[in-house]
Amino acid sequence: MGLYKNNAYCQDLISVASIGLPWEKLQNKSMLISGATGLLGSFLVDVLMTKNEEGLNCKVYALSRNAQKAHNRFSKWNNNPLLQFISYDIKKPLERNDLGDVDYVLHMASNTHPMQYSTDPIGTIITNIIGVQNMLDFAVEHHAVRFAFASSNEIYGENRGDVEQFSEDYCGYINPNTMRAGYPESKRCGEALCQAYKAQKGIDVVIPRLTRSYGPTMLMSDTKAISQFIKKGIAGEDIILKSAGTQYYSYTYVADAVSGLLYVLMKGENGEAYNIADERSDIMLKDLAAIIAGIAGKSVLFEIPDAIEAAGYSKATKARLDSSKLKNLGWTAQYDIRSGLDKTIRILKEQQSTVTQINTKANADRKVKIK
Repeated sequence: MGLYKNNAYCQDLISVASIGLPWEKLQNKSMLISGATGLLGSFLVDVLMTKNEEGLNCKVYALSRNAQKAHNRFSKWNNNPLLQFISYDIKKPLERNDLGDVDYVLHMASNTHPMQYSTDPIGTIITNIIGVQNMLDFAVEHHAVRFAFASSNEIYGENRGDVEQFSEDYCGYINPNTMRAGYPESKRCGEALCQAYKAQKGIDVVIPRLTRSYGPTMLMSDTKAISQFIKKGIAGEDIILKSAGTQYYSYTYVADAVSGLLYVLMKGENGEAYNIADERSDIMLKDLAAIIAGIAGKSVLFEIPDAIEAAGYSKATKARLDSSKLKNLGWTAQYDIRSGLDKTIRILKEQQSTVTQINTKANADRKVKIK
């Protein structure tokens, strides 16, 4: 992937790899990551492999449903023995006795696209709940020293109006008797499973709770609102807003989300959950759309969503996270919402331009051969 030739992307990798964390905890260790080709998982793998170039010597097992996709995504590291791809369906037990003990297990695989919530609600729930259990079982069987479950801001549900921001002990409102409840309720169940394994199996577990994340590692198939906005911005098209846009959410640039996850992994307390968010990236959806439209030099247009789209949207109107607990570990975000979006769009536009140039050259070469 051309991301490795993008200076801005590589600067992000170096920046996160240079944070003053107790990296010695990962020295000569091994880590298994599910969802390794996702928005966050792929950036995390790149950070670890960047750190390996400095002598970390951390063996990374990258799980992906499509091994070829993983090879393509991590092309820079394909011949590096410290990265091993494993083709795996998260809904099935991971039986790999050949791996021996694995020191850290990070479960980051999940259905995270609103369109999937509405078109495959059963698959969403099964993937989240069975997937966590399979990874926890693997961690126990392979004597992991720590298990990290990437949870979501959606576990808080709707703000009841009694707080401005959600702290880790806040219990919002989710109506479980709805189709859309499948995603947040299964994430809640995943957290409960982690606590059950901690109590019954003695596993050390931490739970980073992520907000709506974005960045240049986003998948072009992503159907989240911010991803759709960014894709429109890259294409130089007007931004389509399919609501009044008064939803007030926390967002996190991928580099900050992954640095927060690493803080939780290496400095978090056993059994604790930590919000990864920064108030400089709390914004209403309409204002988010306006920023991206401004970067692209376009306008914001309002459009009524169809029934399938609407069914997948979160029902929460305010979901801002309090990250005081994580900041007490020493974490700080490097990007506010404007700088994060600007960098995301700039990198992805450069990527798009590079792909266009390669395709143009390939077509020209093909025509020459035909002649």
